[in-house]
Amino acid sequence: MLDPIFEGLTYAGSFGAIWLVLSLAIAGFSWRRPWLLARVGATILVAESISGLLKERIGRDRPPLNDPDPATLVELPHTSSFPSGHATVAFACATMLALAVPRLRWPLFTLAALIAFSRVYVGVHYPLDVLVGAILGVGIGFAVRFAGVGIRTVARARDRRFPEP
Repeated sequence: MLDPIFEGLTYAGSFGAIWLVLSLAIAGFSWRRPWLLARVGATILVAESISGLLKERIGRDRPPLNDPDPATLVELPHTSSFPSGHATVAFACATMLALAVPRLRWPLFTLAALIAFSRVYVGVHYPLDVLVGAILGVGIGFAVRFAGVGIRTVARARDRRFPEP
């Protein structure tokens, strides 16, 4: 009965699509956050890159390769299992969006947790893959958010020190 729900969550979490849609919706409702879509896009790129590099280095087989029963509910990805890219992206984006709109933090992290759990439910990840991906994602979300703050601070200092003629 829950299969279609978790399959849908897995597909919605692919490539950070749902997070781009959410950031666009949030930015559209608040003209004070026009940068949100770009920041979430950058977060997705960083999270996908880091989880992809770790997958290459670690090379952990996915659950169906070790035990084919039960069959997966979605097509088996060609990449390694550890860490979960879906969990990494979901928690990185949930963190980024929660920092921008704190009152939405619980729904955002609930969605991230459901997307992450969906990867175990559909049979393509171990629970540890998802847990590490979630922790990694929160760290990436904070890092990208505060890297943006640091860049703005440096730019403001440069502008004060070297004003335009």
